[in-house]
Amino acid sequence: MEPWPPVDDDVLLSELGEALRASGPPPEEFLTAAYAAFAWRTIDSELAIAELTFDSACDAEPAGLTRSAGSTRTLAFHAGPVVVAIEVTGNGIVGQLSPARGGRVVARTGHGPYEEVAVDPVGFFSLGPPPSGPVQLHARTPEYAVATAWVSLR
Repeated sequence: MEPWPPVDDDVLLSELGEALRASGPPPEEFLTAAYAAFAWRTIDSELAIAELTFDSACDAEPAGLTRSAGSTRTLAFHAGPVVVAIEVTGNGIVGQLSPARGGRVVARTGHGPYEEVAVDPVGFFSLGPPPSGPVQLHARTPEYAVATAWVSLR
């Protein structure tokens, strides 16, 4: 048996050529995965990431606002002129997109989407209680697409 890698370049080139000629067509699942990976090549240009700019669990409230010390948590995410504002309560998440547009919001965990809802023409949406662990919201309207930074809402 020859040592691997071969010490002679001609032997190596011969083995590589034989491997390429004997491979045949790629399996269908490889092609499907390759096409799916190729579709992601422009994802950064299509989807803006909205950074967390305010979290009532961490940030001080702006002066002049009064709020009862309830279980409501308020978060704001910004991506250029787009704002995703949400309130998290024991009953779920309510939010608003600004600029206000109708569209869809998809809530995701690391395992994939867990809920998708419509956004009304004024930008409002409502989701059920978030699962434990990090969550990301993807909002898509006719004018923009944005995803929030990952954040734990519980």
